[in-house]
Amino acid sequence: MQRRIRRAAEPLRDDLQDTIRGLSIRSAGRGSGKRGGMSPTTRPLRATIAGAIRISVRTAGTPGARVWVDKGLLPPDLKRMPQVINEGRIRHPVFGNRRRWATQTATPLWWDKTVARHKSRMESEVARVVDDVRRRLE
Repeated sequence: MQRRIRRAAEPLRDDLQDTIRGLSIRSAGRGSGKRGGMSPTTRPLRATIAGAIRISVRTAGTPGARVWVDKGLLPPDLKRMPQVINEGRIRHPVFGNRRRWATQTATPLWWDKTVARHKSRMESEVARVVDDVRRRLE
């Protein structure tokens, strides 16, 4: 039962990972005469978040699956980043300079919209699994 519920949730996890990897994060750009350069970190933001998306399955009580971001796998400064990106507006200091801030935008509600696309399929799949187990026990 647990394996079948996990299999039902895997397409959602994979779609969430693909969505965050392909998510466009835009900025207003630099004004004329502004300095710029490479990022001081080599850490890929979207790939780091995608790697932290996990599935947990419960079979007792109300059976189902939970797809979530494991914040323990994210660096300390990125713990809130999945939620911030989902809100669609990312404000951050420019290269760590707390006197200078930049605002970037992303597609809002990327997590919510992706979950909504998979919700009915997952609910029916879990209901089918539970019915199969009930029939076997009778």
